[in-house]
Amino acid sequence: MEAFINNIADDNFLLIVVRVLIALVLSGLIGFEREFKNHPAGFRTHILVGVGSCLMMVLSLFGFEAFIDAHENVRFDPARIPSYVISGIGFLGAGTIMVYGGTIRGLTTAASIWAVAGLGLVVGAGMYTTAVFTTVVILLSLVFLNNFENLFTKGKKSSVIEIVAQPGLAINNIISVIEEFDVTIKKVEIVKVENDLRSIFIKIERDSLVDHISFFEELSQIKHVRNVSERN
Repeated sequence: MEAFINNIADDNFLLIVVRVLIALVLSGLIGFEREFKNHPAGFRTHILVGVGSCLMMVLSLFGFEAFIDAHENVRFDPARIPSYVISGIGFLGAGTIMVYGGTIRGLTTAASIWAVAGLGLVVGAGMYTTAVFTTVVILLSLVFLNNFENLFTKGKKSSVIEIVAQPGLAINNIISVIEEFDVTIKKVEIVKVENDLRSIFIKIERDSLVDHISFFEELSQIKHVRNVSERN
């Protein structure tokens, strides 16, 4: 109990509290944007990453002062713990990346988690203005650059068509239907499933004016095709 009271009375305690709270607010802002857009890692995840990184940074800065004062041969290396935070945060980022056929999702969220870890370290080091400026840059990138990107893809939609087919399917028949509806093929992937079935993933970019029902009906009528589905 006495040690706990002494820690509260420590000159660095208030400074550490302030830094943790700032990390909470800044990482929470980025997490809220991800949560608002229904991404896998949202508000709480980003807060935990930011606050945890800040905690590791203040531990590196203030956690070993007693040992340094007591032992002359103890060297101070504040970059050791943060370096492991940056490399170790990758497992969280990898957990937000999901593959749907030929489409990969979650890369932006994984990058935001990595950036929030950096924010926590920067706040933990006391670089408040840098952290605030970086938070603004990240939020502007997430919110406005997405809308800016949509200006160039307006009226077009990228999606992945999954075609489950039996042996003997002629790929040329599928391509002919796609070309008939003026659809652009971006990527093709063929995966063996079971019982000699094949799943063909075709990433396409089609105009919004394409007759969606007719397009799928034509694909489903191709010989040896058993099922056709779409993933946005």
